[in-house]
Amino acid sequence: MFDNIRADFQAHGRDWGSQGFWAMGVYRFGRWRYGVRPWLLRKPLSFVYKVAYKLVQIVTGIELPCEVTVGRGFVIEHSGGIVVSGFANFGDNCRIRNGVVIGLARVEEPCAPQLGDDVDVGAGAKLLGNIRIGNHVRIGANAVVITDVPDHCIAVGVPAVIKPRRR
Repeated sequence: MFDNIRADFQAHGRDWGSQGFWAMGVYRFGRWRYGVRPWLLRKPLSFVYKVAYKLVQIVTGIELPCEVTVGRGFVIEHSGGIVVSGFANFGDNCRIRNGVVIGLARVEEPCAPQLGDDVDVGAGAKLLGNIRIGNHVRIGANAVVITDVPDHCIAVGVPAVIKPRRR
């Protein structure tokens, strides 16, 4: 857990005041507590996690449940209005900004986007449903992505139009 928190601290520019770092610290603690085997010890840790999660959610506007799978180098650039479904997966070196929603298209289908490595999601973007976002992808600000995005592409607009990315 502490190695991951140190890496998150580095990824957030070594800034203790970064609200994204706060959210990642609570996230890492939530993941770590699952490994505590005596249930009698895990129960109070779960209570501490739930209180810390709710506090971070209220103060920062970041909803990042510990059920999400997050790779190394994950950065929450700006806080406010960020909602991530517990079914989502992030690869390494992903970056999200304020107003981003990564979640379900329909409540009846509990499946959320799977993001590859080096994905940059612009402010206000919405990624919804059972979709795959490839590696080295850029999602434009306020884009609504409801289809798969291949590797090395950009997605812009409402609904998102997929275009090859110039390297």
